[in-house]
Amino acid sequence: MSSSSIILTWTIKHCTRKVNWTKSVSIFKFLNQTHHPTINCSRNVYTDESPKVTNWLNYNKKVFPPQKPGEERRPAYVCHAKENIKYSPWKMWYIACFVRGMTVDEAVKQLAFINKKGAPIVAQVILEAQQLAVEKHNVEYKTNLWVAESFVEKGVVIKGIRRGAKRKLGMVEYFHCNYFVRLEEGPPPKHYYFPKKTGPEMLEDYLKEKRERKILYTL
Repeated sequence: MSSSSIILTWTIKHCTRKVNWTKSVSIFKFLNQTHHPTINCSRNVYTDESPKVTNWLNYNKKVFPPQKPGEERRPAYVCHAKENIKYSPWKMWYIACFVRGMTVDEAVKQLAFINKKGAPIVAQVILEAQQLAVEKHNVEYKTNLWVAESFVEKGVVIKGIRRGAKRKLGMVEYFHCNYFVRLEEGPPPKHYYFPKKTGPEMLEDYLKEKRERKILYTL
């Protein structure tokens, strides 16, 4: 009998049944640990702010030097985040990418047609950031804002157990995500991502690359 596997054998009505408790024992050992590799036990994951969210919000406190006469006006911006959303970060990623480059009104309007749990959460965070921009960052018109950055990252992972057949236990992972957004003042760009090059443009790049060839170690 190996130390990693505990086999319980008993006889009921002349039948021998064997139950492998290897997975159950490993889960119980995990639950008895004092510290979790993902969760910091010294803080409340639902009320305390994580360092990543704090660093993101610190961009709102950044003070820029005065601009020189004739220099292009620096647009105002506001950073906002929501921590530990009970939603899969992989599902939230699609919604975060969807609103990039949109105006605030257009983003909220489009999110109203998305039948996903994360859509109203993202819309709420964008509206909160819009309100902060007007109240605390001296943005004159709240409609003159667009989504400059929108991304999501993995939050805390709370692990639990669930009962299975034949006295077996399975591990369950409850994923959370952190959503970050940055609104910028002014009209949105025509192309948020680089547009796909046309045929003549690709031909011009190819010819330019060939014309710049040279033989190494020569004049």
